Amino acid sequence: MDGRGGELGRRRFLGYVLAASTLTVAAQLGEAGPAAAAVPSLPGPAELYDLTDLVTDAALPTSGLILVQLHEDGTASFALPRAEVGQGITTSTAMLIAEELELPLERIRVTLADARPELLFNQLTGGSTTTASTYTPIRVAAAVARGRLLAAAAELLGAPLAGLVARAGAVLAPDGRSVGYGELAVRAGSAVTAQVAVELKDASRFEVIGTGRTRVDALAAVTGRKQFAMDVQVPGALPTMVCRPPTINGTVRSVRNLAEVRAMPGVTDVVTVRTGVAVRARTFGQCVDAVRALSVDWGPGTAEGVSEAGVLQELRAAELPLVVPPLPLLTKAVDARFTFHFASNAALETNCAVADVRPDRAEVWASLKVPIAAQEEIAARLGLPVGAVTVHVVEGGGSFGRKLFHDAALEAAEVSRAMGKAVRLMWHRTDDFRQGRVHPMATSRVRATYSLGEVLSYEQRHTSVATDFGHGLGEMVTAMAAKLPVADLGFSETMFALTTQSPYHFGVTTQLLSEVDHGFNTGSMRNIYSPNVRCAQELVVDRLAKGTGRDPYAFRRQFLKEERARAVLDKVAELGKWGRAMPAGTAQGLAVHPEYHSFVAVLAEIDCRPQTVGRSVPHAYTGPRVTKVVCAVDVGLAVNPRGLEAQMMGGIMDGIAVALSSSLHLKDGRFLEGSWDQYYYTRQWNTPPELEIVVMPTTTGVPGGAGELAVAGAMAAVACAYGRATGTMPTTFPINHDGPLGFEPMPAVPPIPQSPTDGRSRTY
Repeated sequence: MDGRGGELGRRRFLGYVLAASTLTVAAQLGEAGPAAAAVPSLPGPAELYDLTDLVTDAALPTSGLILVQLHEDGTASFALPRAEVGQGITTSTAMLIAEELELPLERIRVTLADARPELLFNQLTGGSTTTASTYTPIRVAAAVARGRLLAAAAELLGAPLAGLVARAGAVLAPDGRSVGYGELAVRAGSAVTAQVAVELKDASRFEVIGTGRTRVDALAAVTGRKQFAMDVQVPGALPTMVCRPPTINGTVRSVRNLAEVRAMPGVTDVVTVRTGVAVRARTFGQCVDAVRALSVDWGPGTAEGVSEAGVLQELRAAELPLVVPPLPLLTKAVDARFTFHFASNAALETNCAVADVRPDRAEVWASLKVPIAAQEEIAARLGLPVGAVTVHVVEGGGSFGRKLFHDAALEAAEVSRAMGKAVRLMWHRTDDFRQGRVHPMATSRVRATYSLGEVLSYEQRHTSVATDFGHGLGEMVTAMAAKLPVADLGFSETMFALTTQSPYHFGVTTQLLSEVDHGFNTGSMRNIYSPNVRCAQELVVDRLAKGTGRDPYAFRRQFLKEERARAVLDKVAELGKWGRAMPAGTAQGLAVHPEYHSFVAVLAEIDCRPQTVGRSVPHAYTGPRVTKVVCAVDVGLAVNPRGLEAQMMGGIMDGIAVALSSSLHLKDGRFLEGSWDQYYYTRQWNTPPELEIVVMPTTTGVPGGAGELAVAGAMAAVACAYGRATGTMPTTFPINHDGPLGFEPMPAVPPIPQSPTDGRSRTY
C-alpha cells in the first residue's frame, strides 16, 4: 500500500551496494514484489493526490543516489538531502537508520548534504513532506547495509548466514562469537556496484521507530555548541550588512556620502548592489553604524504608496463569484467574508549567509531548503557554470517556510562579487520585518446552504495577494503535471488544490483560489493557504451548528468524512471536557484539520473577560488569553512521538499568534513593524497554562506530514472559542489588527535602529 493506504509491512525492495572501500549502500529504487451524511461530498483533489504524494513521487527516481556509509570505527554516516531548521529531522532520520541497521542511535551521524543537482527534485524541504518522502528509501538503504554486514560476518566466522543476528552494532553467531560492524566495514564493501533485494523489518519488531527519543543535537543546543548559519566562520569573511530602502523593493539612485562612510572606523568596503548599499566592516556594530550613516537617494519600490485598505479593496474586487444562491423558502444560508492580514515570515535566526566569490568559482554557506535552485540562480547571476558554485547547507535557527527562499545566499554572493572579498552577511531584524518574506494578505468568502439539518452546499472563494513559489517547487509541479488530479489550472491554483481540503460532507463543495498583486515579497509560512482557509471554514461550521440547533462537537462529528478525523475529535472532546460549564466571557472552541495524510483536532479555551484582556505587561500586547489547549494528532505513524509533540506545541503557538495578535500593518508602501517588540507573537504571558498533546496510536503504518499540521487547527479552534466567548463571530485576523497600533513605528530612514546599549529594561 502507499502512504494513503495501509501498513508498509514486510514488502521486498531493491537497493544498491556501491563500489567503495568501505560498505556504502544506496536507497530505494523500486519494489521487488507485490459515518455518512445525507448529502455526501465528492473527494477534492487533495484527497486524491496531495503535496506529500507529489514530493514523494518526484523524489523517487533519484532515491538511489542517497547513501548510507559504514566506517571502520563502527559508526554510520548519512548526508541528508533536506534542511534541518529545528524540526528534528536529523533525529528522526537517525532513528530510521538505527532501526534497520541495528546500530545504536548515538553511533549514527546525520549531516546535511551540499547542493547536489543530480538529485533533481529530491533535495527540497517543505510542506511537511521530509519524513513521508524519505521513510522508505532511508530504511531500504539501512536494510541493504545490514544484509551485507551479515553476509560478511558469515564469511569471516564461517557460520551459516541464517543463524546470524545483527544487534547493537555487532553480528552475533549462535555459538556466542561476535564481530563488530567496524571490523566488517571494509569486508562488506564491494568492488563493483550491484543491485540487491532486501526485506524491511516488520513493524511488530520496531524498537526505535515509534519510541520517544531526545533529539540527537539536544546537548549541543543547550550548551551553546550547536552551529547555526550565523555561526559559520570562513577565513577572511568579515561582517556585512545592507542599507535597505524605506519602501518595499525600492532601488538605489545614488549615494550622497560614499567617501565619508568608507572612511568610518572598521569599514573596509561600501558598494551598491541590487537590494541596497552593502557595507563590510570589522564588526557588525561598525556595520550598523555605517548603515545608519549612509545618505541614499532612493527610487520607488514595487508597492509604492500602497496601504492595506487599498490591498483589501483590490482583493474584494478580484473575488470569484459564488454560484449557489440561497433559496429563502427552501433553504437557509450562512454567508460570511473574512480578512487575513499580512504576517511576518521572520524566523528566530534572521537571514544570513557566508559567500566567497572569486572570478572562476564561488562558495556559499547558508540554511537552504531548496539548495539546488539556489545554486542554479547564484551561478546564473554570477555568470559561472553551475559546477563552479558550491553551496553548503547549514543548519538554521528556524524557518517556517522562510528558508525556501535563498534571498540571503544570493545577496551574499552578489555582494562578495562586487567587493571581491569574502563576506559574512547578516540581515538586521528590522530588515526581515520590512523587506523580508510575508504571508500574503487574503480574504475568504464563504457561503453554506442548509435545510432540514443537512448541509447542501459549501462554497469558499479564497482571494490572496500572490504567493511567490519561485523557489524550485514550480519545476517539480510542472514535471509531475501528468499525475496531478487537476487540469488547466494556473500554478498557484494547483498548489491550492493540492494543499486545501474540507474534512466535512457538506454536499456540493467547491474551494477556489484567485490571486492579485505581485508587488510584495511573499511566501508560505507554516502552511500555504490552510490556516486561513480552515479558520474561515470552522467559524462557518459553528454557525451551521447553531443554525441547525446542534452542539458544535456533535455537528462536526456527524459530518466528518474520515474515521481518523472523528477519532482525534473525540479524543480532544473527552480530555478537554467539552461542554463543561464556564464563566461568562470564557468559552471553548473546536477545530479539525486534515492535511498531508494526517489529522489533528484542537480544543481551545479562551478568556475574554475585561480583567484579562486589559491586563498590563510592560512593552507588550496582552489581550484575550488562551488558557487551555488539548491537541490530538494522527500522523499515521509517528517516527519520534516526542519530536511530534514538540512540533505540535510550536504549531499551536503559531496558531494562537495569527488568530489573536500577530500581523503587519502596511502604510504607504512599507510595513510599520520593525522588531519582535512590535510584532506581537505569542509570548509567555499569552501561552496556555494548560497544554496537553496526544499522539494517537499508529493507524496507517507509514508517516504523514506533521510540521505544519497544528497551525491551522489551533488558529481555527482559538477563533471559534473567541466567537463563542464574545457572542460575535470574528471576521478579521488577527483580532487585534484594527485596534490601537500599540507602538511608535521606527523611522524608515535610517532603515535600522541604533544598537542597544542596555537591554535590561526589557528583561521581565
